[in-house]
Amino acid sequence: MVIPEIDLGKGIKIPQIGLGLWLNKDETQCKESVKFALDGGYRHFDTAQIYKNEQFLGSALRASGINRKELFITTKIWNDNQFWDDIEPSLDESLSKLQTDYVDLLLLHFPVTETRRPAWRKMEDILTGGKVKSIGVSNYTVKHLEELLKESTVKPAVNQVELHVYLQQPELVEFCKQKGIALEAYSPLAHGENLGNAELQKIAQEHNKSVPQIMLRWCIEQGFIILPKSVHKERIQENIDVFDFALDKQDMSIITSLNTNLRTCWDPTHVS
Repeated sequence: MVIPEIDLGKGIKIPQIGLGLWLNKDETQCKESVKFALDGGYRHFDTAQIYKNEQFLGSALRASGINRKELFITTKIWNDNQFWDDIEPSLDESLSKLQTDYVDLLLLHFPVTETRRPAWRKMEDILTGGKVKSIGVSNYTVKHLEELLKESTVKPAVNQVELHVYLQQPELVEFCKQKGIALEAYSPLAHGENLGNAELQKIAQEHNKSVPQIMLRWCIEQGFIILPKSVHKERIQENIDVFDFALDKQDMSIITSLNTNLRTCWDPTHVS
Protein backbone atom coordinates (compact mmCIF):
# COMPACT_ATOMS: atom_id res chain seq x y z
CA MET A 1 0.00 0.00 0.00
CA VAL A 2 1.34 3.40 -1.02
CA ILE A 3 0.40 6.14 1.44
CA PRO A 4 0.23 9.65 -0.07
CA GLU A 5 2.53 12.25 1.44
CA ILE A 6 2.05 15.97 2.07
CA ASP A 7 4.96 18.28 1.34
CA LEU A 8 5.88 20.39 4.37
CA GLY A 9 8.70 22.20 2.55
CA LYS A 10 12.48 21.93 2.79
CA GLY A 11 12.36 18.33 1.66
CA ILE A 12 10.14 17.18 4.55
CA LYS A 13 7.20 14.98 3.58
CA ILE A 14 4.61 13.66 6.01
CA PRO A 15 2.46 10.55 5.41
CA GLN A 16 -1.17 11.61 5.04
CA ILE A 17 -2.30 9.19 7.74
CA GLY A 18 -0.81 8.62 11.16
CA LEU A 19 -1.77 6.70 14.25
CA GLY A 20 -2.97 9.05 16.96
CA LEU A 21 -1.89 7.98 20.45
CA TRP A 22 -4.03 10.24 22.66
CA LEU A 23 -5.38 8.34 25.72
CA ASN A 24 -3.30 5.29 24.78
CA LYS A 25 -1.63 5.09 28.21
CA ASP A 26 -1.49 1.38 28.94
CA GLU A 27 2.00 0.11 28.11
CA THR A 28 1.02 -3.27 26.68
CA GLN A 29 -1.94 -1.89 24.76
CA CYS A 30 0.05 1.02 23.38
CA LYS A 31 2.92 -1.16 22.17
CA GLU A 32 0.48 -3.63 20.62
CA SER A 33 -1.41 -0.90 18.78
CA VAL A 34 1.85 0.50 17.37
CA LYS A 35 2.78 -3.00 16.18
CA PHE A 36 -0.65 -3.45 14.60
CA ALA A 37 -0.19 -0.12 12.84
CA LEU A 38 3.30 -0.93 11.59
CA ASP A 39 2.11 -4.29 10.29
CA GLY A 40 -0.74 -2.52 8.53
CA GLY A 41 1.48 -0.03 6.73
CA TYR A 42 1.53 2.98 9.06
CA ARG A 43 4.81 4.83 9.36
CA HIS A 44 3.54 8.05 10.96
CA PHE A 45 2.91 8.25 14.71
CA ASP A 46 1.52 11.21 16.65
CA THR A 47 2.21 11.50 20.37
CA ALA A 48 2.67 14.31 22.90
CA GLN A 49 4.31 14.95 26.23
CA ILE A 50 0.95 15.04 27.99
CA TYR A 51 -0.09 11.68 26.49
CA LYS A 52 2.38 9.92 28.81
CA ASN A 53 3.21 7.28 26.22
CA GLU A 54 6.29 8.58 24.39
CA GLN A 55 8.39 5.87 26.04
CA PHE A 56 6.00 3.11 24.90
CA LEU A 57 6.06 4.39 21.33
CA GLY A 58 9.84 4.62 21.41
CA SER A 59 10.20 1.06 22.65
CA ALA A 60 7.74 -0.31 20.10
CA LEU A 61 9.41 1.44 17.19
CA ARG A 62 12.86 0.32 18.33
CA ALA A 63 11.65 -3.27 18.70
CA SER A 64 10.23 -3.22 15.17
CA GLY A 65 13.67 -2.88 13.63
CA ILE A 66 12.32 -0.47 11.03
CA ASN A 67 14.86 2.09 9.86
CA ARG A 68 14.32 5.44 11.60
CA LYS A 69 14.39 7.21 8.23
CA GLU A 70 11.23 5.35 7.23
CA LEU A 71 9.32 6.68 10.24
CA PHE A 72 7.66 10.03 10.88
CA ILE A 73 7.33 10.93 14.57
CA THR A 74 5.47 13.91 15.99
CA THR A 75 5.41 15.06 19.58
CA LYS A 76 4.12 18.21 21.23
CA ILE A 77 5.38 20.64 23.86
CA TRP A 78 2.87 20.63 26.71
CA ASN A 79 1.52 23.91 28.09
CA ASP A 80 3.50 23.72 31.34
CA ASN A 81 6.72 23.36 29.34
CA GLN A 82 6.22 26.37 27.08
CA PHE A 83 8.39 28.70 29.15
CA TRP A 84 11.60 29.69 27.36
CA ASP A 85 13.97 27.75 29.63
CA ASP A 86 11.75 24.66 29.74
CA ILE A 87 11.06 23.94 26.07
CA GLU A 88 14.38 22.42 25.03
CA PRO A 89 14.95 20.38 28.23
CA SER A 90 11.44 18.95 27.85
CA LEU A 91 12.20 18.13 24.21
CA ASP A 92 15.40 16.37 25.27
CA GLU A 93 13.37 14.29 27.71
CA SER A 94 10.91 13.43 24.94
CA LEU A 95 13.74 12.39 22.63
CA SER A 96 15.15 10.14 25.32
CA LYS A 97 11.78 8.47 25.84
CA LEU A 98 11.29 8.09 22.08
CA GLN A 99 14.79 6.60 21.74
CA THR A 100 15.68 8.91 18.87
CA ASP A 101 17.91 11.94 18.39
CA TYR A 102 15.28 13.91 16.47
CA VAL A 103 11.56 14.20 15.82
CA ASP A 104 10.18 14.89 12.40
CA LEU A 105 7.64 17.39 13.69
CA LEU A 106 7.47 19.32 16.97
CA LEU A 107 4.29 21.20 17.83
CA LEU A 108 3.24 23.70 20.46
CA HIS A 109 0.24 21.88 21.91
CA PHE A 110 -2.01 24.86 22.63
CA PRO A 111 -1.95 28.66 22.12
CA VAL A 112 -1.33 29.53 25.77
CA THR A 113 -1.87 33.27 26.07
CA GLU A 114 1.11 34.07 28.29
CA THR A 115 3.74 31.87 26.67
CA ARG A 116 2.94 31.14 23.02
CA ARG A 117 4.79 34.10 21.49
CA PRO A 118 8.20 33.61 23.14
CA ALA A 119 7.69 29.86 22.91
CA TRP A 120 7.48 30.06 19.13
CA ARG A 121 10.71 32.07 18.99
CA LYS A 122 12.36 29.31 21.00
CA MET A 123 10.93 26.74 18.60
CA GLU A 124 12.55 28.65 15.74
CA ASP A 125 15.88 28.46 17.56
CA ILE A 126 15.52 24.74 18.16
CA LEU A 127 14.77 24.16 14.49
CA THR A 128 18.31 25.20 13.58
CA GLY A 129 19.88 22.63 15.93
CA GLY A 130 18.91 19.37 14.28
CA LYS A 131 16.70 17.97 17.03
CA VAL A 132 13.57 18.65 14.98
CA LYS A 133 12.99 18.54 11.23
CA SER A 134 9.97 20.84 11.20
CA ILE A 135 7.88 22.84 13.66
CA GLY A 136 4.22 23.68 13.91
CA VAL A 137 1.30 24.40 16.21
CA SER A 138 -1.85 22.75 17.47
CA ASN A 139 -5.28 24.16 18.29
CA TYR A 140 -4.46 27.53 16.72
CA THR A 141 -7.30 29.61 15.31
CA VAL A 142 -7.00 32.18 12.53
CA LYS A 143 -6.31 34.98 15.01
CA HIS A 144 -3.54 33.00 16.69
CA LEU A 145 -1.96 32.21 13.32
CA GLU A 146 -2.19 35.83 12.20
CA GLU A 147 -0.35 36.91 15.33
CA LEU A 148 2.33 34.25 14.85
CA LEU A 149 2.88 35.00 11.15
CA LYS A 150 3.16 38.72 11.84
CA GLU A 151 5.95 38.24 14.36
CA SER A 152 7.79 35.11 13.23
CA THR A 153 10.59 34.36 10.80
CA VAL A 154 9.55 30.72 10.38
CA LYS A 155 6.05 29.79 9.26
CA PRO A 156 4.49 26.80 11.05
CA ALA A 157 4.58 23.78 8.78
CA VAL A 158 1.43 22.35 10.35
CA ASN A 159 -1.60 23.33 12.38
CA GLN A 160 -3.13 20.32 14.10
CA VAL A 161 -6.77 20.91 15.04
CA GLU A 162 -10.03 19.05 15.49
CA LEU A 163 -11.52 18.52 12.05
CA HIS A 164 -14.26 16.16 10.91
CA VAL A 165 -17.49 16.16 8.92
CA TYR A 166 -19.35 17.78 11.83
CA LEU A 167 -16.64 20.40 12.49
CA GLN A 168 -15.40 21.56 9.09
CA GLN A 169 -13.92 24.96 10.06
CA PRO A 170 -14.01 26.43 6.53
CA GLU A 171 -12.50 29.81 7.51
CA LEU A 172 -9.50 28.19 9.17
CA VAL A 173 -9.10 25.71 6.33
CA GLU A 174 -9.06 28.47 3.72
CA PHE A 175 -6.64 30.60 5.75
CA CYS A 176 -4.17 27.75 6.16
CA LYS A 177 -4.47 26.90 2.47
CA GLN A 178 -3.65 30.48 1.49
CA LYS A 179 -0.67 30.60 3.86
CA GLY A 180 0.71 27.20 2.89
CA ILE A 181 0.17 25.66 6.33
CA ALA A 182 -0.74 21.98 6.27
CA LEU A 183 -3.75 20.96 8.34
CA GLU A 184 -3.74 17.86 10.50
CA ALA A 185 -7.13 16.55 11.57
CA TYR A 186 -7.24 15.09 15.07
CA SER A 187 -10.42 13.33 16.17
CA PRO A 188 -11.37 12.92 12.48
CA LEU A 189 -14.07 10.45 13.55
CA ALA A 190 -15.61 12.91 16.03
CA HIS A 191 -15.11 10.39 18.85
CA GLY A 192 -17.79 8.23 17.28
CA GLU A 193 -20.50 10.88 17.48
CA ASN A 194 -23.43 10.34 15.11
CA LEU A 195 -21.97 7.41 13.17
CA GLY A 196 -25.56 6.45 12.46
CA ASN A 197 -26.18 9.50 10.26
CA ALA A 198 -28.43 8.35 7.42
CA GLU A 199 -26.66 10.41 4.73
CA LEU A 200 -23.26 9.00 5.67
CA GLN A 201 -24.65 5.48 5.84
CA LYS A 202 -26.04 5.83 2.32
CA ILE A 203 -22.73 7.12 0.94
CA ALA A 204 -20.91 4.30 2.75
CA GLN A 205 -23.18 1.67 1.20
CA GLU A 206 -22.63 3.12 -2.27
CA HIS A 207 -18.85 2.80 -1.89
CA ASN A 208 -18.93 -0.50 0.01
CA LYS A 209 -17.15 1.19 2.89
CA SER A 210 -17.93 1.94 6.53
CA VAL A 211 -19.15 5.30 7.83
CA PRO A 212 -15.80 5.94 9.58
CA GLN A 213 -14.00 5.29 6.29
CA ILE A 214 -16.24 7.84 4.58
CA MET A 215 -15.47 10.38 7.31
CA LEU A 216 -11.75 9.78 6.92
CA ARG A 217 -11.94 9.90 3.13
CA TRP A 218 -13.67 13.29 3.35
CA CYS A 219 -10.62 14.57 5.23
CA ILE A 220 -8.31 13.05 2.62
CA GLU A 221 -10.26 14.75 -0.17
CA GLN A 222 -9.72 18.06 1.65
CA GLY A 223 -5.96 17.49 1.67
CA PHE A 224 -5.82 17.07 5.44
CA ILE A 225 -3.39 14.80 7.26
CA ILE A 226 -5.52 12.44 9.34
CA LEU A 227 -4.78 11.05 12.81
CA PRO A 228 -7.39 8.44 13.67
CA LYS A 229 -6.76 6.61 16.92
CA SER A 230 -7.60 3.07 17.92
CA VAL A 231 -6.08 0.21 19.88
CA HIS A 232 -7.96 -2.49 17.96
CA LYS A 233 -6.20 -4.28 15.11
CA GLU A 234 -9.26 -4.40 12.85
CA ARG A 235 -10.07 -0.70 13.34
CA ILE A 236 -6.46 0.35 12.82
CA GLN A 237 -6.46 -1.53 9.52
CA GLU A 238 -9.87 -0.23 8.50
CA ASN A 239 -8.75 3.34 9.09
CA ILE A 240 -5.84 3.07 6.68
CA ASP A 241 -7.92 1.42 3.95
CA VAL A 242 -9.21 4.72 2.60
CA PHE A 243 -6.92 5.26 -0.38
CA ASP A 244 -8.62 2.93 -2.85
CA PHE A 245 -11.74 5.00 -3.55
CA ALA A 246 -12.86 8.60 -3.96
CA LEU A 247 -15.91 10.64 -3.08
CA ASP A 248 -17.72 12.34 -5.96
CA LYS A 249 -19.03 15.90 -6.08
CA GLN A 250 -22.47 14.88 -4.86
CA ASP A 251 -20.97 13.01 -1.91
CA MET A 252 -18.87 16.04 -1.01
CA SER A 253 -21.85 18.37 -1.29
CA ILE A 254 -23.94 16.19 1.00
CA ILE A 255 -21.15 15.95 3.56
CA THR A 256 -20.60 19.73 3.48
CA SER A 257 -24.21 20.13 4.60
CA LEU A 258 -23.52 18.05 7.72
CA ASN A 259 -21.36 20.70 9.39
CA THR A 260 -22.77 21.60 12.81
CA ASN A 261 -19.61 23.04 14.42
CA LEU A 262 -19.61 20.10 16.84
CA ARG A 263 -16.54 20.15 19.07
CA THR A 264 -15.66 17.01 20.97
CA CYS A 265 -12.35 18.32 22.36
CA TRP A 266 -10.81 21.68 23.28
CA ASP A 267 -12.35 24.93 22.08
CA PRO A 268 -9.52 27.43 21.55
CA THR A 269 -11.69 30.07 19.88
CA HIS A 270 -12.02 32.17 23.04
CA VAL A 271 -8.32 32.08 23.97
CA SER A 272 -7.02 35.62 23.81
